[in-house]
Amino acid sequence: MRKLPPLAAVRVFEAAGRHENFTNAASELGMTQAAVSYQVRLLEERLGAPLFVREKGRARLSPLGLRLLPTLTQALDSIDAAFAAHREEDEALLTVATTFTFANTWLAWRLGAFQVEHPGIAVRLMTGNTITDLHGGEADIAIRAGAQPWDGLVCEPLMRIDFTPMCTPSFLAQTEERLGRKIEPADLMGLPLISPDDPWWDDWFALAGVKADGRVRKAGLRLDSQADEGHAAMGGQGVVLLTPEFWQNDIRDGRLVQLFPLTATAGFRYWLVYPEHRRRVPKIRHFREWLKASVPRD
Repeated sequence: MRKLPPLAAVRVFEAAGRHENFTNAASELGMTQAAVSYQVRLLEERLGAPLFVREKGRARLSPLGLRLLPTLTQALDSIDAAFAAHREEDEALLTVATTFTFANTWLAWRLGAFQVEHPGIAVRLMTGNTITDLHGGEADIAIRAGAQPWDGLVCEPLMRIDFTPMCTPSFLAQTEERLGRKIEPADLMGLPLISPDDPWWDDWFALAGVKADGRVRKAGLRLDSQADEGHAAMGGQGVVLLTPEFWQNDIRDGRLVQLFPLTATAGFRYWLVYPEHRRRVPKIRHFREWLKASVPRD
């Protein structure tokens, strides 16, 4: 077990010894001169010997002070270097926790732009639907889906989660060929739907004016994330509810088609969340500013 004197007093003595002036030491440490004198006296009482010879306008080191100062300065420099390495490593890596869907359908496509603007910050994505402990340091910042903010965190709204039916162009062409006309919202009731038990189907049907009360949930794929559902639809497995903003690339490249201009929402949105005490951390501030400028306005 180490028998160390009070480290606060050691730190004050080291600063006062380097300057040989209590006023300058107080300025460096953000303390009053009286507080510096008190800490030095506390250490001298612990050692049973003076560390300074007090002179007018100057505090000259005593023989004991001269012997201790170089070793203590080196020790404090080593401590500072150890924490500096951690600070540099921490500032160079931003850990973002978000859902699998948001990461794979929106964020990952755009992170390159953030890296170009901030080449000194590496980004690590943590994906999953469990709530990450931001106060415990599991991640620096999170992008969460929900209907309302979370207590104890700064919660900034990003984008509304809306949804509308999509499928592949070939699936749509085959369906309309069989119908002999353009597809209508009510026709979806007879088509294979991906995740047919999703209550958002009822929300969209209601907004489209389709009476879907008691609709039969036909057998079909049941998947846990919109990312998986979208890829199932691109595999020709049926019609799926997707958020248009997430699938712009696939719509543009002809892998998916939005069947109707109508979109619905269940009141959910994505939020940027982080602890209040980390608001001014540079890497979090840079990511927040970039993300807020990148998301579409509601």
